[in-house]
Amino acid sequence: MADQIVVKEDKELAVQPEEKKKTISLDEMVPSQIVAELNKYVIGQEKAKRTIAVALRNRTRRKRLPDKIREEVYPKNIIMIGPTGVGKTEIARRIARLSNAPFIKVEATKYTEVGYVGRDVESMVRDLMGSAVSMVRRELAAENAKAVESRVEERILDLLIPNVNSTANTDVQFDNARISAREQIRAQLRAGLLDNTEVEIPSQLMRPKVGIELMGGTMDDIQNAMNSLGSIFQNAAQGGPRNRKRKVSVKRARELFTEEESERSVDQEKANEIAKERTEQMGIIFIDEIDKIAGKNSSSSSPDVSREGVQRDILPIVEGTKVTTKWGVIDTSHILFIAAGAFHVSKPSDLIPELQGRFPLRVELDALSADDFFRILKEPENAITLQYKELLKTEGVDVVFTDEAIHRVSEIAYEVNSTTENIGARRLYTIMETLLDDLSFNASEMGGQTVEITREYVDERLSDVVKNQDLSRYIL
Repeated sequence: MADQIVVKEDKELAVQPEEKKKTISLDEMVPSQIVAELNKYVIGQEKAKRTIAVALRNRTRRKRLPDKIREEVYPKNIIMIGPTGVGKTEIARRIARLSNAPFIKVEATKYTEVGYVGRDVESMVRDLMGSAVSMVRRELAAENAKAVESRVEERILDLLIPNVNSTANTDVQFDNARISAREQIRAQLRAGLLDNTEVEIPSQLMRPKVGIELMGGTMDDIQNAMNSLGSIFQNAAQGGPRNRKRKVSVKRARELFTEEESERSVDQEKANEIAKERTEQMGIIFIDEIDKIAGKNSSSSSPDVSREGVQRDILPIVEGTKVTTKWGVIDTSHILFIAAGAFHVSKPSDLIPELQGRFPLRVELDALSADDFFRILKEPENAITLQYKELLKTEGVDVVFTDEAIHRVSEIAYEVNSTTENIGARRLYTIMETLLDDLSFNASEMGGQTVEITREYVDERLSDVVKNQDLSRYIL
C-alpha cells in the first residue's frame, strides 16, 4: 500500500487551521442582546421579544441566587397569542439556535390523553432530556477533540500501512524506512489527498446504534424497538458481525472512527448527570399550536382525548412533577414553558382555568402591515429576496430588486391578506414564487445576464391575479 501512494511536496500538504468564531452563549446575554439577535430574523413584535428575553435572562439570574431562595423562584411561563405567520414559531426557532440550554419545540396536536393510542405528554420531557444528553456529550467530546483526532489518525494509518511481521532479516534500516513512509502518508492524510482511498473496517461500525425505550412511545416506536431487539438476537445467533469487513473510503472511515473514539472519550455517567442538572434548571419547552387543544365545552358524552384530556395531562408537568426517563427521574418544577397559538377559532379562555393559571404571562403579537412586509423582504439576514438572489446566482443570473418593487410586493401581500385568508408573512412566499416563476424556469439558459425587478415588472405579472379575487384565492 505504501508503494502505491505518491508523496506530494510539503507546500501542497500545508493545511490552514480554521479560524474559530467567538460566540456568546445565551446565558451570558443580557435582554438587550437577546432582542438584538432576534431582530436579525424577526421583524416587529417588540413586546414578545422583550418578554421572552426577560424570561430567559431570569434563568441566569436564578442560578446566581443562594440555594435557600433559588428553589422558591419558579419560572413565569409564557403564552404567545397572534395570527398565523407573524413570527411565533420563528422566535422559537431562533431561541433554539441561540440557546446553549436544553430546548425542544413540540406540537400540542400530536399528544393524546394517557390510555389512548398516541404520544403521552410526558414524552416531551424525555425528548428534552435526550436533547440535553446529546448536547453535553458533544461538549465533552469537543474537550477531547485533539486526542480523538490523534487516535483516529493512527487507526487509519494502521489500515493504510498494515503491521509487517518481524523476520530474521528485519533491521534498523527497514524500521526507519517504514517509519518514514508512515510519516509521508500521514502528511497526505492530513492534506485530504487520500480521502477517496478505500480501506477495510469492521462492519459493526456501519451498524446504527440500537436504543430501546418503550415508555410513552407510539405503536411505531414500539415496533421499531422490537425490530432492533430482533436484529440483536439475529446477529448473536450468527456469531455477530465482528469478523466481517467492509470497504469504505478513508473519509468515511474517519467519520466512523471519530464517532466511536468520541463516545469512548466521554464519561457517560458524568454526561448524564450534567444533562439532568441542565434539564431541570435551564430546560425550555416550546409548545406550539396550543390553541388546537383549546376546545369549547361540549355536551357530547364521548371523551375528547386530544383536547381537554391533553390539557389535564399537561397540568402537572407545567406545575412541576417527576417524570421517569431512561437517564433517571426528571423534576419539571423549574423548566420554562413557552406556548403559542393563533386562536382563530378558539380563544385563550377556552383552555381549562387551571392551565390558564400555569401561563401567567400573555403576549399578543400584532398582525403584519405593508411596512412590516417591506422590512421582512429587506432586513433579515435570511431575507426572502436574498434567498432568491443566491439561488439564481448559482445559474449565473444576477437579480436586482429595486425598493419600489419590494414596496409593491409588500402592498400586494397586505392587500391579499386583507381580502382573503390572513396567513401573515407566509403570503410573501406564494407571491414571490408567482412573481419569479418564469425567471426561475428559464434561469439555466440566461447565464451571465442581470435581471432588474422593478415595480412595472411586479405589476405586469401580478396585477391581473390580484384584481381577480377568485383567482387570487387559488394562486396567491
